Amino acid sequence: MPEDRFILLEPGAARPGRIPLPPAFAVKARTDDTEGRFSLLEVTVAQDIPKHVHHRADECIYVLDGILEIEFDDRNHHAPKGTFALLPRGVPHALRSASDPPPRVLQISSPGGWELYVEDLIEAGPAVFTDGRLDPVKINPIAAKHHIGYQEPS
Repeated sequence: MPEDRFILLEPGAARPGRIPLPPAFAVKARTDDTEGRFSLLEVTVAQDIPKHVHHRADECIYVLDGILEIEFDDRNHHAPKGTFALLPRGVPHALRSASDPPPRVLQISSPGGWELYVEDLIEAGPAVFTDGRLDPVKINPIAAKHHIGYQEPS
């Protein structure tokens, strides 16, 4: 019954997951909450997200606060508070902070699964970084399990 899936989160609350996530990630709807249709996270984009492609999922971003820079199909776009972007599967894109404090966004992945990838990435810890930045070469083995591929340096 639909009422069995009703979720009401108080302000600042998040859905629990397999592992605790850092404060930059608040899962509002998990993939299993939506029977796989989507996942919804509130994310503070404090770390630049290198160019990557989602092979299965469309990604939607709604900017709650700050300014997000979106590189999409080799063009840069500034997305201030109130901006919405649909990042369709199969098209390379990157996300960067263009404000201080960093932007805070709602991120929807359809079908779901984004929170599962984030959990795997957080669980990997510092092993996915080189010189304090996310390293596509180190991320790709984790990302591949979630149908995501990061562009590696030539």
